[in-house]
Amino acid sequence: MCKTCCLYVVCWTVLSLFSLYPVAGEARNGVTSFPEKPFVPDSILEYIFHSARFYSQEVRSYKGDLYLKGMLKVHKQNRIIKYVPSMFRFEKGVKNYLHESVSEFHYTAPGIYDRKIRAVSSTFPSNRGQVFDILDYMKFNIYAPSVMGDKVLSPLSEKSSVHYCYLLDSIIPKPDDYWYKIQIVPRYHSTQLLEGYLWIASKDWTIRYMDVKGKYGLVAFRLQMQMGDTPETKYLPAKLSLNLVFKFLKNHLEMQYTGWMKYKEIELRKPGEYLWRKKETQKNYNLSESYTLTCDTSGMVSARDSFERIRPVPLSVYEDSLYRMADERQRQRQAADTLKARMTKRKKNLVFLGQLGDALISSYDIDISKFGTVNCSPLINPLLISYSHRNGISYRQVFKYNKLFHDGRLLRIAPQIGYNFTKKEFYVKADMEYVYNPRRHGAFELHVGNGNRIYSSVVLDQLAEIPDSAFSFDGLELDYFKDIYIDFSHNIEIVNGLNLWTGVAVHWRYTKSTPEVEARVRSRYNSFAPRVRIQWTPGMYYYMNGPRKINVGSYFPTFTVDYERGVRFLSNSGEYERIEFSAEQMIRLRNVRTLSYRMGAGFFTNHNRSDMYFVDYVNFANRNLPQGWNDDIGGTFQLLDSRWYNASTHYINGNLTYEAPFILLYPVTRLLSFIQKERIYAGVLFVPHLNPYIELGYGFGTHLFDAGIFVGNEKGKFTSVGCKFTFELFNK
Repeated sequence: MCKTCCLYVVCWTVLSLFSLYPVAGEARNGVTSFPEKPFVPDSILEYIFHSARFYSQEVRSYKGDLYLKGMLKVHKQNRIIKYVPSMFRFEKGVKNYLHESVSEFHYTAPGIYDRKIRAVSSTFPSNRGQVFDILDYMKFNIYAPSVMGDKVLSPLSEKSSVHYCYLLDSIIPKPDDYWYKIQIVPRYHSTQLLEGYLWIASKDWTIRYMDVKGKYGLVAFRLQMQMGDTPETKYLPAKLSLNLVFKFLKNHLEMQYTGWMKYKEIELRKPGEYLWRKKETQKNYNLSESYTLTCDTSGMVSARDSFERIRPVPLSVYEDSLYRMADERQRQRQAADTLKARMTKRKKNLVFLGQLGDALISSYDIDISKFGTVNCSPLINPLLISYSHRNGISYRQVFKYNKLFHDGRLLRIAPQIGYNFTKKEFYVKADMEYVYNPRRHGAFELHVGNGNRIYSSVVLDQLAEIPDSAFSFDGLELDYFKDIYIDFSHNIEIVNGLNLWTGVAVHWRYTKSTPEVEARVRSRYNSFAPRVRIQWTPGMYYYMNGPRKINVGSYFPTFTVDYERGVRFLSNSGEYERIEFSAEQMIRLRNVRTLSYRMGAGFFTNHNRSDMYFVDYVNFANRNLPQGWNDDIGGTFQLLDSRWYNASTHYINGNLTYEAPFILLYPVTRLLSFIQKERIYAGVLFVPHLNPYIELGYGFGTHLFDAGIFVGNEKGKFTSVGCKFTFELFNK
């Protein structure tokens, strides 16, 4: 009997054994029903999971050239598409586009991807913008516990296997080997799970081909990937096909990508070497070698003729026709521009103002030659509105101006406006930074704005006289002061991870002057306070982008000490001291989980009791605009009365957020296809009259919004229930 015949006999024998396993039946409670196929035995899955743990670290680094060709088809389109950030500008009446790029791709374990685009050719009117973020789909180490930039759980992770069902579709004989075609079926619909097929070689349990699909946010995707056929490339993709479908409010776009990867250098793990052990003992925090492509400042090829010489595969007749039609449209636009050039100066100014106005109702960058870039989100975009039980409805708008100079110096200006509809208060702030020494983060910073309404330290004496059993803010004469502040500082990085801020904080606080108010306090107070802040992050990883030092992150928390001393410099200014300590960290756990915590303490001292001052903390403050970790919800107290933030000369607090794809919604599987993350919130606060205040919450995030519900507990008694709601579509 020949070798091929023997393989057929073995394959069908194994298949007959698999058929003895129970067949998947109809699922209950809305869970996905499985096809009539046998389950893969646990012994086979153990081989697959065990091999995946090693193969996930098999490749230490690689460099290669990536060619991508994308065909975009506009099925439906309306004016709403203009509000999608970074979206390409489409031409009226044009439904089909072609986009090509050649990039240098660099990977360094355990998960640093660097892409430098070398050449671009497109039929879009401008190369600025993108339809889809293709880089996330290139971060696809299927052997890793999570893929796509830690957004999706891999079916080859043993810990994630509880969310999948593995069915045997067929066995494919190969010379000296045979492949298992395994169908991956998620047990319930979720944006964190994949479905499709994997072709796994029984000889070494590597993936030879994959065809998976899923949906994340507003994009449904299907990824087909063929792995390399050499000992060095068998862990890496050689060719890929990616189909992306975007649907939003009667807009329907579809992009079909085809990609080829040509590897130049591949470094594999040496026998007996484990990358995680190296990570624990590594003392060199400079990762510049892993970001060499980003540091490369050579020009990008965009000329059509130049691109034709580097294209690895020829175009089809239809693809070539798209270029010829785009060239004809370009000639027509150039003729129209020639006519516009003859317009009067006044008309030119109107055109520019019209373009600037269009930017204010659209979300994209304005590139002003030799001036900088301005980025703003749409003024009429309702997705910048948030609601909370404590602050009611608020709206915010952020503008960003950036100017990067050739020697690495950077000028950044970020004005922000906001309005609280419940309190009927208007907020304005502007953050400005000039980085003059990018190698050591040497920078001057200026922060200007109107702060929270606040009452003076006179109230603290009234609060101290009230016993805990009878404590209440009601009935107290709280003279609220409005605040205008200027915070000027200088920052320098002394050593890697250790930063020193020195500066001065100035406040002008005022209230309406009436005889009743003047009998208790003055109507105007000023403060002038030199300020020092030391921030230390041990083990900070970084890379150099030319002369600029860019911090990547650390496995350790960030510690901060903030000291401020009020001195008599301005009229009506007094003396005080403020000291605050904090430690915070965001820990990325395995399997798309995140744990964030923040601990802090602070106190005010006043050496001259005759002076009035304002208990206005920096780390423990009532934020009038949303501010948090991943979701603008965590890291603060949502139900705490705003009056408590200024009611004590000392405080101790802690906040924690745990984020994971599956926490409480297992029984409600229909919702999992809409929800991306679930979160558990916890916070505790110690201040006089409130020992302790505990706040617990549960929330979830979708591609449209984040929401949470919270319960407040004062001294062992539940006192309040409330919710928080923020829109997040296109906001991150």
